Amino acid sequence: MLFSITLLPPVLISVIYNDGAINAFIISFFITLGAGLFTWLPVYKTKQDLRTRDGFLITALFWAVLGLAGSLPFILNDATQLSIVDAVFESISGLTTTGATVITGLDDLPKSILFYRQQLQWLGGIGIIVIAVAILPMLGIGGMQLYRAETPGPVKDSKLTPRITQTAKALFFIYVSLTIACAFAYWLAGMTAFDAICHAFSTVAIGGFSTHDASMAFFDSPAILIIGIIFMLLSGINFALHFVAWRSKSVMHFLKDPECKFYLWCVLFGVVVTVLYLYSQNVYSFNQSLLFGSFELVSILTTTGFGVADYSQWPTFLPFMLFMFALMGGCGGSTAGGIKVMRVMLICKQGIREIYRLIHPNAIIPVKVGNKPVSDRVIEAVWGFFAAYVISFMIMFLILMATGLDFLTAFSAIGACINNLGPGMGDVAAHYGDLNSVAKWVLCFAMLLGRLEVFTLLVLLTPAFWRQ
Repeated sequence: MLFSITLLPPVLISVIYNDGAINAFIISFFITLGAGLFTWLPVYKTKQDLRTRDGFLITALFWAVLGLAGSLPFILNDATQLSIVDAVFESISGLTTTGATVITGLDDLPKSILFYRQQLQWLGGIGIIVIAVAILPMLGIGGMQLYRAETPGPVKDSKLTPRITQTAKALFFIYVSLTIACAFAYWLAGMTAFDAICHAFSTVAIGGFSTHDASMAFFDSPAILIIGIIFMLLSGINFALHFVAWRSKSVMHFLKDPECKFYLWCVLFGVVVTVLYLYSQNVYSFNQSLLFGSFELVSILTTTGFGVADYSQWPTFLPFMLFMFALMGGCGGSTAGGIKVMRVMLICKQGIREIYRLIHPNAIIPVKVGNKPVSDRVIEAVWGFFAAYVISFMIMFLILMATGLDFLTAFSAIGACINNLGPGMGDVAAHYGDLNSVAKWVLCFAMLLGRLEVFTLLVLLTPAFWRQ
């Protein structure tokens, strides 16, 4: 029922621009409201504490059910002319902030549809933040439990408490503030108010949807690209750190956090390699290499997926290097996708520890994040996540190849969707509209799997979860 309210702003946009798409949103509003009301009425008097098992189910249903409901305006609107699978794909891609699209001809679509796509990503972004920072640590999964000791609010707790509401409010305030600042900066740099708001939605949510087929290249503005780089970098940082910085009125926490430092060093290394290689290969002038290379590296690494150039056409190893960075993604507790910086950092540290153990078999060598040792239980959880991630990737990759896709398209499509990146390589460099229906359903599952940190969704598929 609450989600149905989000269908009303596009109605207002449709009225303002008189774009003829109003009926699709009004009908979708009543269908969604009615479905919610029908589900809620029989149980509205039931009061019960949430258990861990309920947390898994709610977290998974948040994106799955709302992703299906969000497809209604795409199905009902004549301008988009999308099939059910395409509409669901576009909706789930928006809510999971993946940014993979099946729609072409964006410049000619009704403004309300364009606004709705961007709004889906923004709503998905705040859902990611609240669930990643307030709920997932209490389920004991993912890398975010490392922050229990140093993050304020309910992240310290092992069960759901009213303080989640306080943390969620603070995170929502930070998220909205970043969005407003980003929109204002885009507007000052030359975007129209409509484009500024829409692109701020997808920048802060690290979504990557645009209101133009050419994405950020449409604006042909270095200032807009620089603003995009800054806000994509900020949105790729753990929002718990934004929370601490806002509360303490200091940015020193960013510089002291091991994950944030590792993330920024990776960005710097990637930018230097990308810019120098583009320039050395005479792809662009130095200034263009610096601007386009930095923007694409940050866009791909943070899994935003904005485009200012077709990175898949860059020479030799560069497209694959950028794609490998996307596998890492942003920090835990950010709107970014990917494996997450914290997990990659721990996997590297564990690998180094194993090498030292070969040299010194009897030595006790703790894995540390900063000055704090990390328990073996957390290391095991990270390796378990990585194993589940790789196996899921391989299975879905083989299914896509079985549907007739070539190696590069299948590999990059799965990688782009499970990491919530968006643009891939091969036939999915620009859009996913030409893929077959089976491949699109598999990719919908991949987007949900990546957004739900793999285990949260896979646990629902085990018989043990459903036993009393």
